[in-house]
Amino acid sequence: MDIREQLSITNSTENIELVANWVAHDDKKFRQLLKLFLDDEYRIVQRAAHALGKVVDINPEAIQPHIVTLVKKLSEPDVPVAIKRNIVRVLQYIDIPEEYHGALMNVCFNLLADVNEAIAVRVFSMTILDHLSKHYPEIKQELYSILEDQMELGCTAAFRSRAKKILKKK
Repeated sequence: MDIREQLSITNSTENIELVANWVAHDDKKFRQLLKLFLDDEYRIVQRAAHALGKVVDINPEAIQPHIVTLVKKLSEPDVPVAIKRNIVRVLQYIDIPEEYHGALMNVCFNLLADVNEAIAVRVFSMTILDHLSKHYPEIKQELYSILEDQMELGCTAAFRSRAKKILKKK
């Protein structure tokens, strides 16, 4: 199967699941999908992102060797919001190896604190930071402070809901 060609056919759930199932247990195929997600035209990036999320649902270990690539991509300037959103969406559901905690924390704090960033990117970053705070309790105060400040500034219902859940742990 040519993954790009298959993703070009349709954005149906069945097609995305077909690609995800074909890729889920083969690192070479997964790398092809990841390349499409990171480097292709917008429509293919969207569909590859959808398939990438499904692959991680099927086989969370598939993404482990590629976390460094995703964290580096998040750190680049001018990354399209669709790519950032899907990277942090996937990373919020997996165990991040300790060696990437520092870099991911820095990126997520920057994304969360940026009021011009897309809400979904900020909310998923918030969740990643909440998970990392279990390993690094010293970041909790900074996380809580950012959440409280941003809730005072006014934010969406999605942001407020997730922030309240995290702040309840305070």
